[in-house]
Amino acid sequence: MGTITKALNLLNFFSPSHPEIGLTEFRTLSGQDKATVHRHLIELASNGFLEQNPVTKGYRLGPAILRLAAVRERLFPARSLVAPLVERLATDLGELVHVSLREGDHLSPLCHHDALIHGTRVYFDEAELLPLHATASGLAMLAFGPDHLMSDLLADPLEASTQYTITDPDELKRTVERVQVEGVAFIDQGFELHVSSFGVPVFGDLKEAVGTMAVAVPTARMTDELKRKIPVALIEAATEVTEELGGTVPPHLRRIWLNAA
Repeated sequence: MGTITKALNLLNFFSPSHPEIGLTEFRTLSGQDKATVHRHLIELASNGFLEQNPVTKGYRLGPAILRLAAVRERLFPARSLVAPLVERLATDLGELVHVSLREGDHLSPLCHHDALIHGTRVYFDEAELLPLHATASGLAMLAFGPDHLMSDLLADPLEASTQYTITDPDELKRTVERVQVEGVAFIDQGFELHVSSFGVPVFGDLKEAVGTMAVAVPTARMTDELKRKIPVALIEAATEVTEELGGTVPPHLRRIWLNAA
């Protein structure tokens, strides 16, 4: 990674469970030496991407993040357009639904909703980047996203999130080819144990997918009826999301989805 990437990558360690991170913890999380991490933190703080707690000396996300997020959403609205569709599908299915946008070789969550009608639910961390090879969302992105994604991903060994994660390159390629034919991705416990999910691509103003829409269900509740119901509902919702984002479902995929419905 380049210097700028290493610095910006520090921002990805923040989450609801890690709202504030100190220098020593940053060093451990990043694997970089203390002097380098400290230099990156100073630069990020001086540009408003971080701010330092004067009492604990820990770092937290700064006002520049809020400013840029507000500008992005105003100029290229996504969350405000997609959120109502996500909530509606989650309510109809009674399960967790989420939409993510591609961020390099990962997916970055945009919004999610859970109907909260079941005692057993899927936990979704909105700050966690989703790997392409271990999630239904990721498989859908590999199948319908930029052509270079697969080769970029396979430049390094595939990491296992669970014992069911696809880590063999040939198996991953076969799986993605099947998703391209079927138009819907399904994965069982690839990213998190006891969670199964379906995923489909969504499109913006580019010819390839810009993101994905997915439904995640506790594996124990994934009945045959749900397996039939979810893909149909997901295809319909993803088509609407694509339209809201100003995109169009490619003709070949539209034909596949029409047959699936």
